[in-house]
Amino acid sequence: MQQCDLAGIKPSNRALLVSIERQTLQLYNGGSLAKSYVISTSKRPPSNIKNSLGTPRGLHAIAEKIGAGQPPGIVFKSRVATGYHFHEHLERGGRDENLITSRILWLKGLEPGVNQGGEVDTYSRYVYIHGTNREDLLGQPQSAGCVVMGNLDVIELFEQVRVGDPVLIVD
Repeated sequence: MQQCDLAGIKPSNRALLVSIERQTLQLYNGGSLAKSYVISTSKRPPSNIKNSLGTPRGLHAIAEKIGAGQPPGIVFKSRVATGYHFHEHLERGGRDENLITSRILWLKGLEPGVNQGGEVDTYSRYVYIHGTNREDLLGQPQSAGCVVMGNLDVIELFEQVRVGDPVLIVD
């Protein structure tokens, strides 16, 4: 079994468990399951390697929370709210792609050489938990490596978690 440096983990009552196989994200609070959400992970096989577009496995933490107070469905580009709802984005000539919407929970890996540093750094790969304009595809792989959720679900989760909360992503 691989050893992991747990020095980056701060004590927390909250933890997230992402199952790639089940396409679920579970929020634990005080050691008990508080809520389970249907999600989508990468269309590609799980991978921690840069440019793989696979959802990275292993122990992570929430590094940044972005989008507080924005309306549901707002589109983000480079982590900045565009001011447009995803319906407006498409009407303005935007591509019909899996957009980053509503909220962003930016993840950082906590396992050096596995999901932290060099060619396997989750944070520098810009891997997020975020909302999507393709809620109709939740429950099946659809992303380019991120964990995507329904817009109201990611807003609800955003309000429950804090920077530093652990996120374990498993097959």
